[in-house]
Amino acid sequence: MNNNSTDAIKGDILVVDDHLENVNLLFTMLSEHGYEVRQVINGRQALQTAQYDPPDLILLDILMPEMDGYEICRKLKACPETQQIPVIFLSALDDVWDKVKAFDIGGVDYITKPFDVPEVLARVEHQLTIVRQQRQLTEQNIRLQQEIQERQIIQQQLQQLNQELLRSNTDLEQFNFIVSHDLRQPLTSINANAQLLAIKSHRFLDEDSKQCVTRILEGTNHMDQLLRDLFAYARLGGTDTSKFQPTDCNLALNQALDNLYQAIEKSQAIINHDPLPTIRADRVQLVTLFQNILSNAIKYCREEVPQVNVSVRQTDTEYLFTIQDNGIGIEPESLKTIFKLFQRLHSLQDYPGSGIGLAICKKIVECHGGRIWADSLPNVGSNFYFTIPQYK
Repeated sequence: MNNNSTDAIKGDILVVDDHLENVNLLFTMLSEHGYEVRQVINGRQALQTAQYDPPDLILLDILMPEMDGYEICRKLKACPETQQIPVIFLSALDDVWDKVKAFDIGGVDYITKPFDVPEVLARVEHQLTIVRQQRQLTEQNIRLQQEIQERQIIQQQLQQLNQELLRSNTDLEQFNFIVSHDLRQPLTSINANAQLLAIKSHRFLDEDSKQCVTRILEGTNHMDQLLRDLFAYARLGGTDTSKFQPTDCNLALNQALDNLYQAIEKSQAIINHDPLPTIRADRVQLVTLFQNILSNAIKYCREEVPQVNVSVRQTDTEYLFTIQDNGIGIEPESLKTIFKLFQRLHSLQDYPGSGIGLAICKKIVECHGGRIWADSLPNVGSNFYFTIPQYK
């Protein structure tokens, strides 16, 4: 046996011939070239062996006693376990009709005796190459079917998620309607009547009663602002990023400052800003983002005049905005929670608010594909940072 015998087996071949000389010749020839060879000498053994442990290829002699090669081939092709095994006929019969008959009953090739070694090896390797390619194709088809099934499962899951999302959006729309109408309407009525009571009854109400009316007004105003903020927060979940437009941050910031005009005038706040870029964004959300952070910078101030600076730095992939103030600052342990919903660090009496503003900011920034965070020193001031990706 040559060095090829130590290589990986190139194929499993079953030789069927009643002449031991032919069997031994084929065994030696094929084994030396790296094939695994099994031998049987009659049709019964051939059928049993092929069914029990199917080979890759069968070399089948035609002229044998009891059952000739043609009959063996017919039985092989009639059996589901063996019908795909390729059969090469071996025969001393060189008549064209014998060859035609061999192909008609399912043979894939025909080798005449006496054997020519290179021819046998070439024909065997050709058929085994086809077998290997068919197996590879079958395996690829199986993998493809598995991938198709997996994708179908994923698609079904996505459809279910989309249906759940549609239901959630419907529920959200209903919730928004309740917040904007059913809940706020009674508050508006209470607030309006409390204002009338304060106006018409100020002459005959004692101080305790006046304070009660004032607390009613403050409570309804706070609840109304809380509902407004909840409504704004809920609406952010349905942001359609495909509708983002080029937005001048300078104009958005100026709009936020206009909205905060009274607070700025009252506190005499000084607000400076660098030239700001134009980005792809939702303009209304960008105004809200600036407004909420600036409102906090003005609200949470010390006795001195609030000073706020808005700057921006451009990187290769994003814009980094910084809003710096000289306010009361934030304790280090609170920096991790300030962007969560309903997080308040101070009482309503000290600093009014809903506790939702920074949660809205976080959601706006995330809807735009960015990040938001802060650092701070108590009694020194805070820096709020957020990023917005560049879109080229």
